[in-house]
Amino acid sequence: MSDIKFKNTRFNPETEISDFFGLAKQMAGAYGYTADLSLDKKLAQLLRLRVAQKNECAYCIILHSKTSREIGINEAKVDNISSYWNSDLFTEKELSALRYTDAVTVGTHPNFDEIHKDVANHFSEREIAEIAAVVINMNLWTRLKLAQGETPYIG
Repeated sequence: MSDIKFKNTRFNPETEISDFFGLAKQMAGAYGYTADLSLDKKLAQLLRLRVAQKNECAYCIILHSKTSREIGINEAKVDNISSYWNSDLFTEKELSALRYTDAVTVGTHPNFDEIHKDVANHFSEREIAEIAAVVINMNLWTRLKLAQGETPYIG
């Protein structure tokens, strides 16, 4: 993967929207993949990868797939995240969090109360708040990278 590079094809957020980019970086520090959370680190990383995959952000999929493997998440889980519901690779707790992630990412789920009740059976209120923050932060970053046109190439 070291031969993959990225280029901005639309705008550079560090210069064009520096105030917003600064806020996004603060959120990443608090809830991104280097953040210190009470939530299980591997689970949080699976959720980031799912948001990246769901939003079809090439930059984020590459980054979070690589990070997932580096922190020891089973490669089959990383490779199967797009069809987690059709797999026995994930625990009930992970499945619940992934369903919650999908609902928050899509933003219009008719049974969100049921999904929230299920996640509440597996996680504390603090953990649910962190799951929501991780997902919201990741949605911000995937959409920012898509808007700026962060495009991978072999170089």
